[in-house]
Amino acid sequence: MDSSRSYCAELGRERAWSGEGLAQKGQKESVMDATTVAVDLAKDVFQVSISPRGGYVATRRRLSRRQFNLFIESLSAGTTVVMEACSMAHYWGRRCEARGAIVRLLPAQYVRPYVHRDKTDRTDADALLEAHRCAAIHAVPIKSAEHQTLQALHRVRQQWQSTRTRRINLLRALVCEHGLVFPTGAVSVQRRLAALIDDSDAAIPALLRTMLRAGLDEIRDLEDHVSMIDRELQRIARAHPVARRLQQIPGVGVITATAFIGAVPHIHGFRRGRQFASWLGLTPLEYSSGHQRSLGHISKRGDCYLRCLLVHGARAVLRVAELRMRQSDPRATAFQRWAATLAARSGRNRAAVAVANKLARFIWAVWTRDVDFAAAVPA
Repeated sequence: MDSSRSYCAELGRERAWSGEGLAQKGQKESVMDATTVAVDLAKDVFQVSISPRGGYVATRRRLSRRQFNLFIESLSAGTTVVMEACSMAHYWGRRCEARGAIVRLLPAQYVRPYVHRDKTDRTDADALLEAHRCAAIHAVPIKSAEHQTLQALHRVRQQWQSTRTRRINLLRALVCEHGLVFPTGAVSVQRRLAALIDDSDAAIPALLRTMLRAGLDEIRDLEDHVSMIDRELQRIARAHPVARRLQQIPGVGVITATAFIGAVPHIHGFRRGRQFASWLGLTPLEYSSGHQRSLGHISKRGDCYLRCLLVHGARAVLRVAELRMRQSDPRATAFQRWAATLAARSGRNRAAVAVANKLARFIWAVWTRDVDFAAAVPA
């Protein structure tokens, strides 16, 4: 518990790159004097473009990982470093900020149109300089190591759950080839598989019986791993004030609350709830021209994991809302009445997406205003 509290508290020179080396190359600009530095990140090779003023690239370099580490140490305070929001970008961003640099992480899909001709590391770095000049491109906030760790827990948990589902489907298919059909459902399949393995009279080969036992053990191990992460997420959710507040919203539990905290390092970067829902891909696509406006299905942009959690939570809200409306329960809130009416009019799938959009706005409002969620109950 103490570790979770401390964790939640945190949630908030090579010669070629020295001044002497650049002077010997006959160049007046140095790393220390650079106004903007664009970096095309990679695992081992880093392309750097240095621009002292807009529209002009003074120096281009191709650095190894060791050289890039020394290059960061030579940065002066106030230098602007531009990178794509990709793998290791947040790590290098934190390193540059520690040197006093101003870091901008730009979404890769918005940088690509600025690449001229063929795609190379050099043209990618130059494209970052051009994209940096466009004020309409919003930078991605740099995540702390704690935010990335929390997000990693969710990614690992998601992969283990997916692997568990694949293993269950594989074992069901194997026994189906021998005339044994199991109904869907993880608990039911595991119980029937265990009984089948222990049944010596079952009409399955001995070698297959061994494989089934190994597969069943793997499924149980995966469930233990997922349970371990669930317990850790519950400890974090209990210790984190924002997570406790978000869980007051209908359809938002421990998993959804901690997933949003790990994925959104700066909620105040969204000016309104609609912008937050749009970032999650829960607003309609628009194709309009002149006086003709056309709205389509939701854009499905942003993090599909967060959107999936919200839609699942919205289905739970709909189920409770429809039950209370059928029973004429006086505890039905205005939100539940709206959700049930929308489902009756437009169908449950469309209503689930609309409710998920509403939940995203609730999350933004509760988080940004630092208030408790209060559901209105009609008098």
